[in-house]
Amino acid sequence: MLHVCSLADLHATVAATGARYVLTVMGNVDKAERPPSVPEANHLKVSMDDITEAVDGFVAPSAGHVDQVLDFVRGWRRDAPMVIHCYAGISRSTASAFAAACLLNPERDEQSIARQIRAASPSAFPNRLIVTLADQALGRRGRMLRALDTMGPGNMSVEGRPFRVEID
Repeated sequence: MLHVCSLADLHATVAATGARYVLTVMGNVDKAERPPSVPEANHLKVSMDDITEAVDGFVAPSAGHVDQVLDFVRGWRRDAPMVIHCYAGISRSTASAFAAACLLNPERDEQSIARQIRAASPSAFPNRLIVTLADQALGRRGRMLRALDTMGPGNMSVEGRPFRVEID
């Protein structure tokens, strides 16, 4: 099971779900303290800002970042839940969860995954650049982007509420 949350909800979400894997996708990854119940080897920090094009002073998501995320998800034994979080739990984390669900379910329709994310989180607004790069890496031929367009923007919020993504 994948769970998505904000940095502020990280420790509570890990405790509530029994997660033993954490994926941190945010600009200042040093702000994310690993919950004590998560082994160090099970926590990946990927430093990228929530932008969709190059901006001076910021780190745009790249193919290398997405490859790190996908490799971490590939290595997940699925013996315990994984929490994916960013700063607000709205954009980078939801895009990474969408990519993870598509990776783990190669035959599942992207639209159904996007619909599930929208139903679970009205504030979800997956980062379009991350989704674009994941679509390319997974060979989804633009289907992830079309699903994102169908999903539409999330309700504007400062911070998303934790939610889960079904992967099976």
